[in-house]
Amino acid sequence: MKMRYLTRPGAGQPLKDQAVEGRQFSSRALTAFLVILAFIFLLSLRYMYLQIVSFEEFQARSINNQVRIIPVAPNRGLIYDRRGRPIAENLPAFRLELVPEKVKDLEATVASLGDIVELPEDVLEKLEENRRRYRVFDSVPVKFNLTEEEVARFAVDRHRFTGVEVVPYLARHYPYRDLLTHVLGYVGRLDVDDLARVDQGNYRGTTHIGKSGIERYYEDQLHGRSGVEKIETNSQGRILTTLERQGPVHGDDLVLSLDVLVQQAAWDALGDRPGAVVAIDPNDGAVLAMVSKPAYDPNLFVHGISSADYNAILNAPGRPLFNRTLLGGYEPGSTLKPFVGLAGLETGVVTEEARVFSSGQYFLPGVSRPFRDWKKGGHGWVNILGALEESVNTYFYQLAYDLGIDRMHDYLAQFGFGQPTGLDLLGENSGVLPSRGWKRGQYAEPWYQGETIIAGIGQGFNVVTPVQLANAVATLANGGKRFKPRLLYASKHAGNEQADKELAPVALQVPRIDPANWELIQSGMWRVIHGARGTARSIRPESGYEIAGKSGTAQVAAQAADEDMDETTATHLRHHALFVAYAPYDEPSIVVAVVVEHGGGGSREAAPVARAVIDAWLDQELGQ
Repeated sequence: MKMRYLTRPGAGQPLKDQAVEGRQFSSRALTAFLVILAFIFLLSLRYMYLQIVSFEEFQARSINNQVRIIPVAPNRGLIYDRRGRPIAENLPAFRLELVPEKVKDLEATVASLGDIVELPEDVLEKLEENRRRYRVFDSVPVKFNLTEEEVARFAVDRHRFTGVEVVPYLARHYPYRDLLTHVLGYVGRLDVDDLARVDQGNYRGTTHIGKSGIERYYEDQLHGRSGVEKIETNSQGRILTTLERQGPVHGDDLVLSLDVLVQQAAWDALGDRPGAVVAIDPNDGAVLAMVSKPAYDPNLFVHGISSADYNAILNAPGRPLFNRTLLGGYEPGSTLKPFVGLAGLETGVVTEEARVFSSGQYFLPGVSRPFRDWKKGGHGWVNILGALEESVNTYFYQLAYDLGIDRMHDYLAQFGFGQPTGLDLLGENSGVLPSRGWKRGQYAEPWYQGETIIAGIGQGFNVVTPVQLANAVATLANGGKRFKPRLLYASKHAGNEQADKELAPVALQVPRIDPANWELIQSGMWRVIHGARGTARSIRPESGYEIAGKSGTAQVAAQAADEDMDETTATHLRHHALFVAYAPYDEPSIVVAVVVEHGGGGSREAAPVARAVIDAWLDQELGQ
């Protein structure tokens, strides 16, 4: 069938078929309507999914977009000495922080910050480490302890650094610097190892943690409990208001038994010599002074020590990082003689009247090699009082031989030799109290009589730490009450307005001492200072109080039989000088143990240090 076209008259052009076009339009409109209807249906389904099925999820997301939870770090507890002097405090400071998810180009931002704030290589390395450890929406510390100039320069260009802020905080500060380093330790920036040993939830927002000393030992008490803040922000992340706040709990303030003035006296008395001083109250075990020298400024570690500063400390002469009071192991030398003498009296091996002839040399039966006395030609006939007064080696050689190493070991162990004292610091050395069993286990070798002889004068395998020696002398001074030495004297919990409560002393094993024997040994130690031939009579007080003590010399290098140490001997080969003392003699309130490394004679070098510490303490006591 042929299609007919209508033409306009005179034009020769076909006319449109309105019916066909109407059908085509209807078909197309129907198709479009169905497509639109399908989209509306799909949108309705999506709308139902978002508004009904996933309502709770998206509501939470919406709230999170406008509400942020920010951890609030607690203020670290302060530390005081026994007389209320602050020895670890918190001072205002500023740090630079950034939130990674708000920084578009982290590398470029950090580079631009470096033009305003000095960012050394070690600071950039720590930033990268923290960025990997923190979540993208957490604030990451960039640099601590900004100077006022750095804060001002950043404030001028603040608009250029979205997601970067200067944040005020309280920074740890040690006003006495190296004087108390080995007691207090220091705080440093949190690292991965630190987080492995703490409750990470409680350390959100915290940037520093105790690394050593009291700061490390009492970290839980000093840190406190973190709080949180819920804040509302706008679309640009700016804070609008605080919705809810759970305040942090301030860390406990600690009061140590130390007396800063006594500590300073010990520090000054040592001068430039390496060594250690420990002073203890024999009535309760409270540590009054604890000096290890040389030391270092702990403030260098608080904000992150530079490589140059750390290497300077690490390579400094005398090993400033080494805590001699707690870790240093020294032969006690003649400071052990009062304990050996007491062992002889308590076991009945000797009496007050028993005498030994000192010719300057001692021979074991059947042995031709002599054991020397410190005095050429000897001291003649001496009993135990004279042997202590003049520190007669020959007397104690014979006493050690008669006691035997095992009996001597068992008695001296009651005073804490060969074991940690339990002082509230980490890493204490246990020292060595030798015996047959100890040597067999240590070296798989038998014990020899010659080793017993030198053990009787504190040489050979004997090793003590200064704090161990001080605590043993404290036990001797008070008649046999051995306390666990302690640095923490009292603590105050946050919110507690009551007076600080002193902690009760902890009594350990108490050796049984016959009062008559105890008084005899004390009398011998009194004669060391006040006797006509006392080895330390140079420190005798002119009036006011009396001191009991004992000098000691720890051999560092072997000597020939006819060789003596003098000023020509190389410093590193000279003997260590030791001295122990307590005062007042009739009612002791302080015990002091002193080690001067490579000092030579204990009476000459270490005894004056002990006297200075005793004077400082008694001056404080009388001044109360």
